[in-house]
Amino acid sequence: MPRVTYVNGRYIRHRQAAVHVEDRGYQFADAVYEVIAIVRGRLVDDELHFERLERSLREIKMDMPYSRAIFRMKIAELLRVNRLHTGCLYLQVSRGVAPRNHQIPGPLAASVVMTVKALASPAPEIFENGVSVITVPDIRWKRPDIKSVALLPNILAKDEAVQRNVYEAWQVDTDGIVTEGTSTNAWIVKDGCLVTHPARHEILNGVTRLALVRIASDMGVELAEKPFSVAEAKDADEAFLSSTSAFLVPIVRIDDQQIGDGRPGPISVALLDRYKEHLWSEHA
Repeated sequence: MPRVTYVNGRYIRHRQAAVHVEDRGYQFADAVYEVIAIVRGRLVDDELHFERLERSLREIKMDMPYSRAIFRMKIAELLRVNRLHTGCLYLQVSRGVAPRNHQIPGPLAASVVMTVKALASPAPEIFENGVSVITVPDIRWKRPDIKSVALLPNILAKDEAVQRNVYEAWQVDTDGIVTEGTSTNAWIVKDGCLVTHPARHEILNGVTRLALVRIASDMGVELAEKPFSVAEAKDADEAFLSSTSAFLVPIVRIDDQQIGDGRPGPISVALLDRYKEHLWSEHA
């Protein structure tokens, strides 16, 4: 069956999907997006995703193009025509089409694009054995809390990770503080305390991050939302990353430094088990 994509009110074959050459998302990255996991036809943590979408749009001076109810109806139809029950949804909203000019134009009809695809679970060995990450300078703009499509610095950092045969790159600011990965949030564990960067302008407040904060609280795990340095990360007992598509992946090496005993730690493993329960729960 041909893959179907949603573009501005139309459900069309994916290979024929297109936006106007002067769409501001294409020319200026004047757009925001969300990626939502789909499990058994259910959007996982969709309220949190829609809240973040609304916030991102507000921050770039845009309104939601549709209500949440309308979005859900359109997404349900997209899943139906693609016969997809488990996978992920990519949703993008740009300011719309206008003659190329840096100034934000008057009111425009927003461009809305949505795609869905089956998504294989990450390979079991990355959870069992853990992964390596490198650290790179954080060269992004100062508002990564907005889920903008302007991801070129992330792409360059991810490519460096790929070229060095590691799973991810952790971005580091000029003070030596780890902000986040290229598409993931960063976590460490030290003396039983779970540490992650506070949700300020320096990071994207990941939906999986929010779920793990709640799960850690439910489990009675001590949590500190505070910045941590590269040195602190390398001295940690455990480390891991989180995202919608990767869930929670233990980290066993940062640059040339082994973390802990070189195996996924007990808190990371316990949080992953509880997150999987959350992911497959009918009430997530």
